[in-house]
Amino acid sequence: MEGLRHRYPLKLLLDILKMARSSYYYHLKTRSILDKHDAAENQIKAIYHRHKGRYGYRRITLEMNNLGYEINHKTVLKLMGSLGLKSLIRRKKYRSYKGAMGKIAPNLLKREFLAEMPDQKWATDITEFKVMDKKLYLSPIIELFNGEIISYTLSESPNFKQVSDMLSRAFAKLGKQNQPILHSDQGWQYQMREYQLLLKKQGIRQSMSRKGNCLDNAVIENFFSIIKSELFYLKRYSEISELKKDIKEYIHYYNNERIKLNLKGMSPIKYRAHHCY
Repeated sequence: MEGLRHRYPLKLLLDILKMARSSYYYHLKTRSILDKHDAAENQIKAIYHRHKGRYGYRRITLEMNNLGYEINHKTVLKLMGSLGLKSLIRRKKYRSYKGAMGKIAPNLLKREFLAEMPDQKWATDITEFKVMDKKLYLSPIIELFNGEIISYTLSESPNFKQVSDMLSRAFAKLGKQNQPILHSDQGWQYQMREYQLLLKKQGIRQSMSRKGNCLDNAVIENFFSIIKSELFYLKRYSEISELKKDIKEYIHYYNNERIKLNLKGMSPIKYRAHHCY
């Protein structure tokens, strides 16, 4: 019928088909919606697979909006259901607390996780990955302004050199006038005199969570949950070297590509660039 409309009056075609005008426009509207959904489904599948199943419907909705699609989260959720797509997720934590071994710093952060500018508030901790009979430890520093991982080290044993190397890499990026709070739990590494002297020399104020209060360092805990859910639990690892490679790739992806809902649909690096320049 659409092919004949430019040659014959619509009324004539409707009379021949014995179709009401309202029925014609209803089917026309329905077909238009289905065409839009076909295009949206293709884009949803592309986003889902590009991020290796790490995005749920909320982040996919933001990505769709960023690409110019006018679509809400309910429609995305429905289309993902029809396509059999859902995000893949799970959790766990390495505990470094071994009792009081040195000086315990006060809790300066006090769960005030928002920072108005970069280099005001940092947080750190260590998490453990188990691969066969071996372990790998990740020690990062997270910037509370935008959730960016500004420095990290990987080690096959928990040792102080891993932490000091992480600090050196972070300090190299720190402006001379900036002296952030660096928050951690009460892990043995952070109680060491050597660690505290490194912070003092840089003019950085040390802050520690209260004993047994993991929520005092919730931002870094959340990052550990994310990297394990979106990387480690999605693949069966047999070699530490393979996991190291994937963690490095993931952190680059996390900083540069993975959008965050609380950063207006931007990645940490894009948000910093948007805010600071």
